[in-house]
Amino acid sequence: MRAVIQRVLNSDLKVDGKQISKIEKGLVIFFGVGIGDSESDCEKLAQKISKLRIFEDENGKMNLSIKDVGGEILLVSQFTLYADCSHGNRPSFINAEKPERADNLYKYMQKCLKNLEITVKTGIFGADMKINVLNDGPVTILLDTNEI
Repeated sequence: MRAVIQRVLNSDLKVDGKQISKIEKGLVIFFGVGIGDSESDCEKLAQKISKLRIFEDENGKMNLSIKDVGGEILLVSQFTLYADCSHGNRPSFINAEKPERADNLYKYMQKCLKNLEITVKTGIFGADMKINVLNDGPVTILLDTNEI
């Protein structure tokens, strides 16, 4: 399971020109599910995200978590995080989980984050989404459950 985490001042997500989700200060998380990922991976990743100290304290040091600052999360499914570009110029997505299972784990990830008392907003699984992001920093973190 992979997550690209961006610290943002705000973000909004549209589908077919209609705003679906909007957050203020918080994190935009692009979330990808690989073959063999499980609910326990979601739980592990949610715990890690909730404790990441990537927001600035009063001294300008990255020392605060999403919960410390009362931030929100915009969780966006993104199978392209499993792109394999090792052969040729056209990415292969053979390592991405099948859509039905990936959607179930995406929904479970939402639940895990909400259970940690974090406000979570989402995109629409499988939709063509347009996402505006005002990065803060910028701060971008890549997490892979095989490495945490």
